[in-house]
Amino acid sequence: MTRPALRSLDDALPWLLAQARVLTATQQVSTFEADGRVLAQAVISALQVPPQDNSSMDGYAVRAADCAQPGAVLRVTQRIPAGTYGTPLNQGEAGRIFTGAPIPPGADAVVMQEDCEALGSDQVKVTQAVPLGQWIRRSGEDVTRGATVLTQGTRLTPAELGLAASIGLAHLTVAPRPRVALFSTGDELVMPGAVAPEAMAPGAIYNSNRFFLRAMLQRLGCEVTDLGIVPDQREATVAALRNAAAQHDLILTSGGVSVGEEDHIKPAVEALGELNLWQLAIKPGKPFAYGKVNREAQGSACHFMGLPGNPVSSFVTFLLLVRPFVLALQGATQTQVARTEMTAHFDWPRADKRREFLRVKRNAQGGLDLFPNQSSGVLTSAAWGDGVVDNPAGQTIAKGDTVRFVSFAEWLA
Repeated sequence: MTRPALRSLDDALPWLLAQARVLTATQQVSTFEADGRVLAQAVISALQVPPQDNSSMDGYAVRAADCAQPGAVLRVTQRIPAGTYGTPLNQGEAGRIFTGAPIPPGADAVVMQEDCEALGSDQVKVTQAVPLGQWIRRSGEDVTRGATVLTQGTRLTPAELGLAASIGLAHLTVAPRPRVALFSTGDELVMPGAVAPEAMAPGAIYNSNRFFLRAMLQRLGCEVTDLGIVPDQREATVAALRNAAAQHDLILTSGGVSVGEEDHIKPAVEALGELNLWQLAIKPGKPFAYGKVNREAQGSACHFMGLPGNPVSSFVTFLLLVRPFVLALQGATQTQVARTEMTAHFDWPRADKRREFLRVKRNAQGGLDLFPNQSSGVLTSAAWGDGVVDNPAGQTIAKGDTVRFVSFAEWLA
């Protein structure tokens, strides 16, 4: 019997994201605590920023007509620090003003103090001609009243938190944190600290996937329930999935999704719900799975995503598929990261039938170096590299070719 063709990433990812119904509950959180959260409600400004015309320099508020020629001498009649409001400025007068202070009535320009010469305590000489509007920040030039400052679906960064605070918002309405149950399968897995390296049994390995998967989920704002390691037994796998589905939005597993006799995830998911996606035309990461596990008592279902056990495969498929899915659950409008064209400083003469994600690092010459061992079990490649080359199926690479680079820093932000 002919095996069906593997599904492409370009075909599978849009379908997968369409399954990610936005979590409906919302939360009010302090703006201080909203970094990384996704806005569930647009932010509209009730005021102008800045609220009044103000000085962008330390110097003197003046009337530009009084300073049309260099050398004008003006009488200093007031001092205007930030947080105070000056009195009207008359012809031939100047006001000592500081950055951020409102422009007094009658003034229409600011002269920076470096272009002035103090003549005693109450006079100043302006050494340059002054154009109308110089060094004045206009009311509303940053934000206008009634403007949508941040749109629904924005994933908040420190800059957006500052922007929200600048219009007076102490709290923001955000999407809830997705509840994710995480577990690994494999009788060969041992937790670091449980067994010393010199006492490891033949065939045993430390569970590295659990550490980076949990960290990446938390970076995406998830509430993670770590269910540990599930034995390679059908009954244990079914029980773990059933229990996890009851209280979570997503179950994420690592290992057990291939075709071996000890790979129980696929039949266990099918016994409790449905498996809609299995095996993709990507390398590493072919045995990726998506489905749903029924919540028997609730009449609903929990999303399931199964990652390969090999650490690089698990790492890459998380970035490609789990990350955008989790962001979509939160209603994020931007779930993808950009591909950047860069120059390969390596040869890759072995074209593969699958789309490849090659671990690379930017070098001092502005090109990309390739990690020498691209095996899916070599996690060193992900720690050494700062991104991947997204290489199309059937494509070789020669030194000097232009390739598509994806940064780990953007993916993991």
